[in-house]
Amino acid sequence: MTTRIENATVWTPAESGEGYVEYSAVAFDQSGILAVGDEAMSHAAENVIDAQGAFVCPGFRDGHAHPIPGGFETLIAPVRGHATPQAIAAAVGTWARDHSDVEWIRGEGFDHTLAPGGIFHAAWLDAEVPDRPVVLRATDYHTVWVNSEALRRAGFTSTTPQPHDGEIVRDESGAPVGTLREWGAWRPVYDLLPPKTHDQVVASIATASEAFASTGVTWVQDAWVEPEDVDAWLTGLAAGVLDIRVDLGLWCDPNTWRDQLEHFLEARNRVVQHGEGLLSANTVKFFADGVLESATGAMLEPYCDCPHSKGLPNWDPEELALAVAAVDALGFDPHIHAIGDAAVRNALNAFETMLAANERRDRRMTIAHAQLVDAADLGRFSTLGVTANFEPYWAKYDEWQSELTAPRLGDERTNRQFMMRTILDSGANVSFGSDWPVTTQAPLEGIQVAVTRQMTDGPFREPWMPEERLTVEQALRAYTRSVAYQAGDPRGGVIAPGYGSDIVMIERDPRQVDPLEIGALKVLGTWRDGTAVFGPVRGEGHTGSS
Repeated sequence: MTTRIENATVWTPAESGEGYVEYSAVAFDQSGILAVGDEAMSHAAENVIDAQGAFVCPGFRDGHAHPIPGGFETLIAPVRGHATPQAIAAAVGTWARDHSDVEWIRGEGFDHTLAPGGIFHAAWLDAEVPDRPVVLRATDYHTVWVNSEALRRAGFTSTTPQPHDGEIVRDESGAPVGTLREWGAWRPVYDLLPPKTHDQVVASIATASEAFASTGVTWVQDAWVEPEDVDAWLTGLAAGVLDIRVDLGLWCDPNTWRDQLEHFLEARNRVVQHGEGLLSANTVKFFADGVLESATGAMLEPYCDCPHSKGLPNWDPEELALAVAAVDALGFDPHIHAIGDAAVRNALNAFETMLAANERRDRRMTIAHAQLVDAADLGRFSTLGVTANFEPYWAKYDEWQSELTAPRLGDERTNRQFMMRTILDSGANVSFGSDWPVTTQAPLEGIQVAVTRQMTDGPFREPWMPEERLTVEQALRAYTRSVAYQAGDPRGGVIAPGYGSDIVMIERDPRQVDPLEIGALKVLGTWRDGTAVFGPVRGEGHTGSS
């Protein structure tokens, strides 16, 4: 069916260069954009929508998210939104008592700023659930809080060696307190968890798909896919609950990556055969380090509150370069999580080594987060052709910063985080993502922060690093055309004949409202490949040829 949206502000990045173009109408169907402007008004359409002045732009794309965990959070203990660790524990206890048949009590997304130093104690959970294992993951998705029964089942004691790629937080006697940081520490616990049921998988993907489509997102980079997740995505697709396109970023384990290469190829082949155009598996994901909040981000200089520590690089730099080159040689696009300035440098060095070693091809290289970048490395994104994928909602001074990050970085490093404008001005491709469920999946909320760099209420209302603010047009491009480039999609992120028909309609032009109100704008409709996946749309007109 052909759809025409008229009486709109149709905004699109230009097909080339950094500019943008506006029209008043667009016509499209499942094959793509058919016409714009006056030509669209004369194009026959079965469905005509009077936008009544609404804003239309290319469908948003999320360059870094975790959809399955985000959907799964709704099915387990509710740990978000509580004010104290004890309140979290009480909510977990209530859920556990209401679900007496569940052996392992899980929750994901608790606020890791609520305990001093981000250290949570098993005893707080034991008071509520002493007889079953409890496993909670924090909003950073790098920190896990467990009770004593979970520690017991994992075999963690005062004599358990510290893993090389994680930290078992201990008390003065050497006993584990209940906080586990990074894979090496919490993987032994997660390996004991029962697999998700078929119904849980379908429900998780349905929830995630709806969450993205309802906020205007039509394509997502799943930035952490393990073998069972490939099965989960294919299961959700077969169940008919997937309305968005998803690229699977296959997780590369620094301990076993050579053995994974065959699996990566097999997974990609399965997705090509059964993905039905909605799923792809073109990416391999690396975690170069942890996060600054828990002092596991890899740093060039020590943390202020841990003068003996420069964090926790998950990869040996030379090994990272070898692995990145290996997956690139197989035709995958490397996507590297790098938070600390040492991790960013290691990632850039790995890409430089890879480019020298491998044959030239149309490849896409991405560094996700780039929270802290040394001055010597700022220009290397552009020089090497690396996309800097930022999560713009993080670029504000909030409790994460005041309670955990800033005390560890000190003033100078604190005030050179998320240098989006500097890297964009250097000529690099800057794309946006959400890291959902770490933070909101709504692009308009991320755009608001990218444009303002400030909170709307509370004690942190002043713009933070205002020189790094973007214009609304730059932020829109970062969530559309720039992610399409990151994904290697030549037909994405532009509204023009010959391009794909991913479209979002927003109630008002985000350039014409108070910047601190952008995040509150309503998404009225979302089309993926010309098919409405969210609505109903305000002002929907008659059906029939016009």
